[in-house]
Amino acid sequence: MSKKKITRALVSVYDKTGLVELGKSLDAAGVEILSTGSTAATLRDAGVTVIDVSSYTGFPEIMGGRVKTLHPRIHSGILADQNNPEHLKAIADLDIAPFDLVVINLYPFAQTIASGASFAECIEQIDIGGPSMLRGAAKNHGSVAVVSRPSQYPLIEKALTEGGFTAEQRQHLALEVFRTTAEYDLAIATWLGASNELPEWFGEIYTREHSLRYGENPHQDAAIYRGSSSGIVGALQHHGKEMSFNNYTDADAAWRTAFDHSEPCVAIIKHANPCGIAIADDVASAYRAAHACDPVSAFGGVVAANRMISVEMAKELSLIFTEVVIAPGYEDGAIEILSAKPSIRILTCTSTDIAPLERRPVSGGMLLQQSDRIDAPGDLFAGWKQVSGENPSPQVISDLEFAWRSVRAVKSNAILLAKDGAAIGIGMGQVNRVDSAKLAVDRAGDRVVGTVAASDAFFPFADGLEILIRAGVTAVVQPGGSVRDEEVIAAARAAGVAMFFTGTRHFSHA
Repeated sequence: MSKKKITRALVSVYDKTGLVELGKSLDAAGVEILSTGSTAATLRDAGVTVIDVSSYTGFPEIMGGRVKTLHPRIHSGILADQNNPEHLKAIADLDIAPFDLVVINLYPFAQTIASGASFAECIEQIDIGGPSMLRGAAKNHGSVAVVSRPSQYPLIEKALTEGGFTAEQRQHLALEVFRTTAEYDLAIATWLGASNELPEWFGEIYTREHSLRYGENPHQDAAIYRGSSSGIVGALQHHGKEMSFNNYTDADAAWRTAFDHSEPCVAIIKHANPCGIAIADDVASAYRAAHACDPVSAFGGVVAANRMISVEMAKELSLIFTEVVIAPGYEDGAIEILSAKPSIRILTCTSTDIAPLERRPVSGGMLLQQSDRIDAPGDLFAGWKQVSGENPSPQVISDLEFAWRSVRAVKSNAILLAKDGAAIGIGMGQVNRVDSAKLAVDRAGDRVVGTVAASDAFFPFADGLEILIRAGVTAVVQPGGSVRDEEVIAAARAAGVAMFFTGTRHFSHA
């Protein structure tokens, strides 16, 4: 395969990592190097022979370096198709020599905005000349090799010893450039257009983290991609088999569920639905209560804790077959206890932020919505309207708040029964609220008496509420808003059940 020798290079980089070593290698290979500003100074201080771009163009760097490479003598050397005699004659007539290699990396715009820098400081980190030269060289990769990251410098070293870059190598480098500039421009556009409202335009770059064995089913290919925001994709896996597609979806649901609560909380998820949620003074107690909700379904589930997992919890968890456990940390010895099970996947995730927007692909497009957030601690009960029954005790109020926070995680139609800070029975994903109520009561069994209930949406008729009342539920929280609210309220009043309207619905269809 033919290779194109490197005889002339343009080098202008913000990140000086590996620059001196690269410059010395190019110099030793007899490559003519043109450079700018601090890059040229760094190379020259290291004893590398370098030509200043300003000397070559006859035009000084001005405006603090805003204008230094935006010159026809530079861009003509980058863009000239060296297989086109007309191009070569055109630049030769103007005493312009072509480049074989362009090495550019960009101002750190994304890092600058992440640092909380001022608007003016961020604007100054929008690179203009760098992307222009990168794109020009990438377009002309038939003649020019273009390198956009210090991590690619070993490719240059290899090319110098092997007689240059192949056409295939230059094309791959060009691809990386267009990905780099696309991500750079997207970061700028997203920052400039940022607001608290749904954007008119949005985008994000996703980079494949690794392929998965398969998707939801063995005949489906799958991979996981990392976006710009943090989350469970970046979780550290300490032990166990490779995470599967379904492991990731359940772990994400469990993680979000656990952090709907400020108290120590454990959530157990199976097929994207909770089969146990509980809060307590410590995670071991919360785990016991969560597991007691539905021990049959918890087998092979995904467990998330919003606190460091203690040795005590690890001992109890290790007795049950569990696919994944995810937490912000582990007490000394807890991972060793859990690792006794060869297949359990043990993850540490330090990212607890809930993304402000949720995306849901549909055929031909994307749905975008604000994430469904539960109100801050202490704000819930005060905003509710009591429509029936006597004033509840502090314990009942606490359980109602817990049930309301927890029902958000349940797929609609959702009914969640709770007592003493733990889910007792959960009815989820039914096509009518009556069946969800029946399922929640059936799952609760003989523990249903004295529980409270949360419904993610209003009761369209009194029949669903009446199932809960007959089973022994003592208090109910629901959004209200049905045209038959008075019928539902009358049923609660007749039974002496306290019922509260929140005015907020928590459907979950994903």
